[in-house]
Amino acid sequence: MFATVRFKLFIISFIAFFFSGHVQASIDTPDGKDLAREIHDFYIGDNSMSMVHMELVDKSGRSRVRKMVNITMDKDDIRKNFIRFLEPADIAGTGFLSVEQEDGSTQQFLYLPALDRTRRIVSAQKGRSFVNTDFTYEDMERRPVEDSEYEILGSETIDGRECWILEIRPLPEADSQYLRLISWVPKDIALPVQTHFFNLDNEHVKTYRVHELEKIQDIWTPTHVEMMDKRQEHRTILITEEIEYNSPRVQSSIFTTRYLESW
Repeated sequence: MFATVRFKLFIISFIAFFFSGHVQASIDTPDGKDLAREIHDFYIGDNSMSMVHMELVDKSGRSRVRKMVNITMDKDDIRKNFIRFLEPADIAGTGFLSVEQEDGSTQQFLYLPALDRTRRIVSAQKGRSFVNTDFTYEDMERRPVEDSEYEILGSETIDGRECWILEIRPLPEADSQYLRLISWVPKDIALPVQTHFFNLDNEHVKTYRVHELEKIQDIWTPTHVEMMDKRQEHRTILITEEIEYNSPRVQSSIFTTRYLESW
């Protein structure tokens, strides 16, 4: 059974899919790339299974609520993520699969039950919205450390946590939709609690924020997160309602297109 947890919101993976890290042993200013490596290698458990509440909020305050299950596996430095939407009816059954490859790239697949087929997300589509949220497909994958350059810009306190300010600049060959990202990373936990995203015109277009961070089964877990599109004034809020780490129920067979289509 899931370990029930009281929160207000989630990711993943989805992103949570996308930054995390080990405890920082020293308060000396770290090398930017070393900190990025700690973020990349953050232990998220050998696997996890969570129930997630998603809320999409427009600039008028109108909201739409979704429910989904998020399953991850991290084995031999290869991370896999499976998402299935459960509610409401217009999105129920929609599934997403993300599987890292040995060369550092990520293969992504989207299953649409109305069409009863799976389509692969190609590189040209990585900048598109993930199922009408404020996350893009690029946001849903873990970036190889070698794909970017890094610099520590200073430090700042956020919500009582002293943070390093880490600038991330994707290299041209990474083919990113972003010119740069700036992340605030607590000095005692290498897990970003805020990230600003800048488009190729160097405009601050989105903000990711962790509102609640809790230690569950001895693993630091963002349990309430938000991604905000500054231009559209639209927000995606995620709440982890239940989560279980290192579950024997999570098998490799889940992370296949065959399972994705088994709805």
